[in-house]
Amino acid sequence: MRTIPAHIEALCREFGIEIIDRHRYPVPGQTRAVETMARIYRRHGETHLRMVLLTLMETANNRALLDEVALWMTSDMVRFRGLENIDSEWLELWDRTPVGQLQFICQELSGIVPQRYALGGMMFERVWRRFDKNADQLDLLDDRRRA
Repeated sequence: MRTIPAHIEALCREFGIEIIDRHRYPVPGQTRAVETMARIYRRHGETHLRMVLLTLMETANNRALLDEVALWMTSDMVRFRGLENIDSEWLELWDRTPVGQLQFICQELSGIVPQRYALGGMMFERVWRRFDKNADQLDLLDDRRRA
């Protein structure tokens, strides 16, 4: 049995995340990625990890994304935005983005591009479209609707 750091266990309990054995397949609200959370905590601190967990746990359909790839990608997006607090606009974007579907699509690139970066690129486009200084301007050459 692996040792789970007390501070990670406490954060998971606070956010309603069940830590499961590495040999089980997680369902929404469960994770095996304890060491990933511990690494994010060591590198960026408790407040940052809280923002990552809040982003995933408080938005639609993202409770299933508590694996290494999604946790790191979410951490990257929080760092990119320089978030010190989570606001409703941030959560609304994540609510409307099919992150799980994007992660499934990224699996096509497995062995070619690290999944964290492939998923991060797909999510970054949505973050950029929503929060860039020119986000309110229409792009006439773009055939996709804004998220």
